[in-house]
Amino acid sequence: MPQIVRAENERAAEVVRVLEPLVTERRRARVMGVIDRRLASVGVLFDAPHDPHNGAAVIRSCEAFGVQALHVVERVERFLAAASVARSAEQWIDVVCHKTADSAVLAVTRAGMEMVAAHPDGELMPEDLAAIPRVAIVLGNERDGISEDLAARCARRVRVPMRGFVESLNVSVTAAILLSSATRGRAGDLDGEARLRLYARGLYYSVPRAAEVLAALGMR
Repeated sequence: MPQIVRAENERAAEVVRVLEPLVTERRRARVMGVIDRRLASVGVLFDAPHDPHNGAAVIRSCEAFGVQALHVVERVERFLAAASVARSAEQWIDVVCHKTADSAVLAVTRAGMEMVAAHPDGELMPEDLAAIPRVAIVLGNERDGISEDLAARCARRVRVPMRGFVESLNVSVTAAILLSSATRGRAGDLDGEARLRLYARGLYYSVPRAAEVLAALGMR
């Protein structure tokens, strides 16, 4: 586990105490402004992604729309994200990888989220997602879509309306459209613990050689 993840999970308050004086007031305000708009009420569950470029694009969309958690089911291969596409967005998003669909479903249902599958024949439109109090958008594999076992656990389905001859979009484009609709009008809703943890992370990435600063104080 990376040092910053350990530190922020176990003693975020101490990380803040050490690093906050080393960050300019303007930067601190910028980090807090982003955290104020961050969402726990919208999440993404990505089923067995294959293409690292798509994985990175989904991460980047989560970051752009303030969605904090991305759950990934790794059925046959590790989840990879192309750094050239993610452009450091992965630093700010909590990417949680699961070996089984059951594990991912348990995580999102424990968070009180309704699972809604992206599907060409969905009964919901993208704008309907904003009215769901807590929603996890389920995305399928680029080739095979959402697996049957996971699709059966979704309460409803949502479609992106099409006017052209193609029947579907690239999964990363679908993610961006659905996240834009699902997050529209929502106020930031991270709890106090999550806010502190993300603030510690923001300070960490704002301080040059932060790992060495923390290590010098015995924080590993």
